[in-house]
Amino acid sequence: MPQHTPEKFFTFRRGLVLSAAAMIGAAPVAAQLGVPQVAVPDAGDILRSVTDDVADLESRAVEQVGRLARQRLRTIDRLVRQNPDSIDIDINGAPARRGELLVMGAAGGDVARAQANGFAILGETDIAELGFSVTRISAPEGMRLAEAEAALAALMPEADISADTLHFTQGNLSVAAQTGGAVPTGGSVSVPVGVIDGAPGAVVGAASIKGFATGAPAASNHGSAVASLLKTTGIRTVHVADVYGTDPAGGNALAIARGLGWLVSKGSRVITISLVGPPNAVVQRAITAAQRTGVVVVAAVGNDGPAAPAAYPASYGNVVAVTGVDRRNRPLIEAGRALHLDYAAPGADVYALDVKGRRAKLRGTSFATPLVAARIAAALPRGGNWRRTLNAQALDLGKKGPDRIYGNGLICAGCARK
Repeated sequence: MPQHTPEKFFTFRRGLVLSAAAMIGAAPVAAQLGVPQVAVPDAGDILRSVTDDVADLESRAVEQVGRLARQRLRTIDRLVRQNPDSIDIDINGAPARRGELLVMGAAGGDVARAQANGFAILGETDIAELGFSVTRISAPEGMRLAEAEAALAALMPEADISADTLHFTQGNLSVAAQTGGAVPTGGSVSVPVGVIDGAPGAVVGAASIKGFATGAPAASNHGSAVASLLKTTGIRTVHVADVYGTDPAGGNALAIARGLGWLVSKGSRVITISLVGPPNAVVQRAITAAQRTGVVVVAAVGNDGPAAPAAYPASYGNVVAVTGVDRRNRPLIEAGRALHLDYAAPGADVYALDVKGRRAKLRGTSFATPLVAARIAAALPRGGNWRRTLNAQALDLGKKGPDRIYGNGLICAGCARK
C-alpha cells in the first residue's frame, strides 16, 4: 500500500505512544519546578485513544483501497455496457476492441487453418519504424472475444495472440482560472519528447500531432495538460501521437504501437505515456523495439490504487515507472503499482493548461510522469548516464535508499506547483 504501509503505521504508532508517555511524565517534573500543572488524562486513557486513532486511520486507508478497486471494476463494466458494439472483455477480463485479435509470428499454415474455422483476416499493419508487423483477425460471427482468443490460440500455437486491449488516462483536472498562463515557446531543452495520449488543444500546441484512432487528432484536456507540463518544464519540441480521437475503443494496443513507431521516426528520444492497461504482446514488442533505438520510455503507475493489477506499460522491462506525491510529499493514496518503481514526482496541486488554455489544477500519476520525462530529456545532452544524473537530483524520501513507495526518490519537487 503506497501511503499507509505497515512499517509506516508502526513508526506512527511508536511516535504517538512516545508523545503520550512524554505528556504523562511531564506532570511530576512540572510540579518539582514549581510550574502550574495542567490536568493530564489517565495514562490508560491516552494509550487507548492513541490505539483507537491509529486503528481508525488504518481502517480508512484499507477502505480507500477497497473503494478504488470496486470503482475500477464498475468503470470497466459501465464502459462495456455503454459500448457493446465496440468493446468486449478479453480472456483475462480486460476491456478490448470487440471481435478483433492481434497476431504476430503466425506459422505458414496457421492463417489458412484459422480461416477454415471461421476467422477472417482484416488486414496487416506494418510498423516499419519498429521492424515488425501485426495481423488483424476478426472473430467468427457470434463468438465472444474471450472465446475467440482461446480458439485462435489453439489454432496458432506458435503465434503471439492478444486482444486489442484498451488503456486509460490516469489523472483529473479541475479548472482553476478562466484564463491560462502563457505556454513557453522556446524551451531550454533541445531533446525532442514524444507523447502517447490525446491531442493537445490549439493554445498548447505541439511541434507535430498525428492521429491513430477514429476521429483523431481530437483535442483533449488530458493531452493538453501533459503537453503543457512538458513545455513549462523546458521541453522545446513536443510530438504527440493521439491514440484516442473520438473512438470508444481508443487507447488500444495497436494504436499505441503505431504511435510509438511514428514518435521514433520523428526523432523523439524520450516518450512519456500516462496511460494504464493490462500486459499486451503488441505494446511490449513496440516498447522493446523503441528502446533498442535508444529511446527512453516513461510511464505512469496509474490511479487505481495498490489493490489494482500491476500497471502496464510501466511494468515492462526498462520502462521508467513513475508514481505521484502530494504537496507534503506523501504518496497519493490512489497511486497504483508496477512490478518496479523508479521515481516519484508531484502528482497533486500541480497546474497546467486544459484544452481551452485555462489554468487547471491536476491530480494523478499522469501528471507526475511528464515531469520525470522532462528531467530525463534535460539530462541526455550532458552525456554519461542519465539515470545517475536523476538519482543525484532525487530527494530521498521514506526508507533510506530505493524503496517501493518512492523508488529512487522525488524528482522535480517544485515543478508546476505555482
